[in-house]
Amino acid sequence: MKVEIWSDVMCPFCYIGKRRFENALQNFEHKDDVEIEWKSFQLNPDLETDPSINIDQYLADKKGWTLDYAKELNANVTQMAAEVGLTYNFDKAIVANSFNAHRFTHLAKKHGQGVAAEEQLFKAYFTEGKNIDDQDTLIELGEEIGLAPAETRQVLASNAYADDVKHDVAEAQYLGIHGVPFFVMNGKYAVSGAQAVPVFEQTLQKAFDEWQKENSKPKLEIIEGESCRPEGNC
Repeated sequence: MKVEIWSDVMCPFCYIGKRRFENALQNFEHKDDVEIEWKSFQLNPDLETDPSINIDQYLADKKGWTLDYAKELNANVTQMAAEVGLTYNFDKAIVANSFNAHRFTHLAKKHGQGVAAEEQLFKAYFTEGKNIDDQDTLIELGEEIGLAPAETRQVLASNAYADDVKHDVAEAQYLGIHGVPFFVMNGKYAVSGAQAVPVFEQTLQKAFDEWQKENSKPKLEIIEGESCRPEGNC
């Protein structure tokens, strides 16, 4: 069964949602029959990368908040992340456009490393304070999951996978997805946001039961009679 996940690297709830979904999947009896595909979504496609300011200052300026209020909100999210074993360092996070990071994930997906790429990007952005719009950073992250540096550099120096990112964004609009994370299971059931683990567990089970029913082989009632078989018994 396929699970498609729309997400943006700069979304703090996407990393939390990823971990909660993974915890639910770990407890799922049929986890080996689940295929996960990450899809691109941009919360702010016009954002300009600016390593000179951090996320606290950016949110304060963009939302018209005080810096203290922005820090308070991010502290609350940091606590939420800690509850699922994640470390958020908003004081180090760099304001960065995520388009190239999404192109990077599509390259990783080509090599069967889409899930690993998402984890690397989230960790780099929220924990390590790395610039996820920087070419050398993405090449380094790619090398850690087995991508050839030369290929990653070539992709980032071109427009490769730009259409794939735009296609994901357009698909999200078609489906009426207005926020991330957004999980679609078996193309029929959706979970919006970083929901609690039981919500993911229940939806996984419901979607899988239907998928299994749709893909099960028909059972025939057979009335046996004289016949010939391939092994030569006639």
